[in-house]
Amino acid sequence: MAKSPELGATAPDFTLASVTVVDGIAQRADLTLSAQRGNPLVLVFYPGDDTSVCTKQLCSYTSELERFTDLGATVWAISPQNLDSHESFARKHRLGFPLLADTDRTVVHQYGIGLPGLGLRRSVFVIDADGVLRWKHVALIGLTYPDAATISSQIPAQSTA
Repeated sequence: MAKSPELGATAPDFTLASVTVVDGIAQRADLTLSAQRGNPLVLVFYPGDDTSVCTKQLCSYTSELERFTDLGATVWAISPQNLDSHESFARKHRLGFPLLADTDRTVVHQYGIGLPGLGLRRSVFVIDADGVLRWKHVALIGLTYPDAATISSQIPAQSTA
């Protein structure tokens, strides 16, 4: 199993299929981490669509999405379910950001958060505008997660130069 990337290291790049539901319309696209350079990114790894803790976590981030967008940050949520499952989950709970499908757990492995036989550790990574990992929270037990205020306080200020 790969180790979780160290703070200050370039975040491992990837491309995953995603779905975002906006005004009832599902938009599917491939998203690439390195294409986000220029803006901070919050990666949220969650174990499963429509599970109680995951639903609470992603709904809380949606309800406080302005905390992230006001800092110029984008939120991506990643789990092993497929796009159809993600679309249903996003529609049901009106989630406000893309859900990415890591069905073969390649990205979970790259970020060192897999749990053999159990899926993945609930984790959040803050990546700055240059693609550098600035903060991470990797839960030992998947019942806890950092709140939006905690995460947003870790997003580096954008340069105005």
